[in-house]
Amino acid sequence: MTKPKKLILFAILGSAALAGTLLAYRGAEIRAQDAKPAKSATAMPVSVATAEQRTVPVKIQAIGNVEAYSTVALKARVDGQIVEVNFKEGQEVKKGAVLFKIDPRPFEATLRQAQANLMRDTAQKEQARSQERRNQELLQKNFISKEAYAQIRTNADTAEAVALASTAALDNARLQLEYCTIRSPIDGFVGKVMLQMGNMVKANDTNPLVVINQVRPIYVNFAVPEQKLSAIRGYMTKGTLSVEALPPDSTMAPAQGALSFVDNAVDATTGTIKLKAVFPNRDNGLWPGQFVSTSLKLYEQKDALVIPVQAVQTGPNGQYVYVVKPDMTVEMRKVDLDRNVGADAIIAAGLRSGEEVVITGQLRLAPGTKVMVAKARADKS
Repeated sequence: MTKPKKLILFAILGSAALAGTLLAYRGAEIRAQDAKPAKSATAMPVSVATAEQRTVPVKIQAIGNVEAYSTVALKARVDGQIVEVNFKEGQEVKKGAVLFKIDPRPFEATLRQAQANLMRDTAQKEQARSQERRNQELLQKNFISKEAYAQIRTNADTAEAVALASTAALDNARLQLEYCTIRSPIDGFVGKVMLQMGNMVKANDTNPLVVINQVRPIYVNFAVPEQKLSAIRGYMTKGTLSVEALPPDSTMAPAQGALSFVDNAVDATTGTIKLKAVFPNRDNGLWPGQFVSTSLKLYEQKDALVIPVQAVQTGPNGQYVYVVKPDMTVEMRKVDLDRNVGADAIIAAGLRSGEEVVITGQLRLAPGTKVMVAKARADKS
């Protein structure tokens, strides 16, 4: 039994020696790998833009509502039947254009009657004046009494007054006949026709025949916080303030207008002040009732530091940007953002003109990360 025990002991000792040899080899391999020079870190592709100083406008943004420059609810001024409608709904009409015609025949008859009455009363007036002149001569010769002459003169004055009344009645008959033709009082666009041809219409009825909106020029109403009122009034004393208006999803350039009205009181319920701007609207780009984005420009800020808005990131400690250093590594830089103007961010502090900031690829970066500029943004002129 002694021999097998020796064999087992030799086997155990042999295995331990083999394991020690393997561990020694692995340790030498690890030390050899550690002794090799480390491979360089892979550069992250990013897009950059250069911070630059430019003159940018200082604006107040608001949501506005377009309002017609003038609105006319067209109503009939005489009773009658509509015999003509000379326009289509939504059509643009010019001032003085004939829109409706009311049956003129009753008014033409009244006009002829007034003309006949005037002719009769004029003849009676002339006869009475002639009789007065004759009796005046008789009075001078004492052939008639003063009382008789006074009555004759009274009759002549009465006849003249009747003739004047007939003249006024004739003018009124002409006016009533003219009211049978309803014309547009302004340039504008007509809306829906409330009464079609053949309907009876009453003078000054509750419902209008049609509503006309003047859109050239046109107004835009908007409201801004009352804290902006002092600045607005101050810059208004230096000149007219320009206003831009842009309809939602519009591909056109913003419409250009001018501030024309500041309300005389702040709305206490909302803490805002109502403003109104007038726009030429030559292309009819603005339409009554439409909501638009408005920008009221106060002044031009010179030497403002501008970077693309997508370069500014927000973290736990506030807003920051990644600045590309000369060795092509990035530095996380805290910045103070003044405001955004369209696609540009105005930086108040934290950057210098000429420094390059990362605008795409920030999620893969950390301070000290090496970067490779994939595509540089073209600087604005």
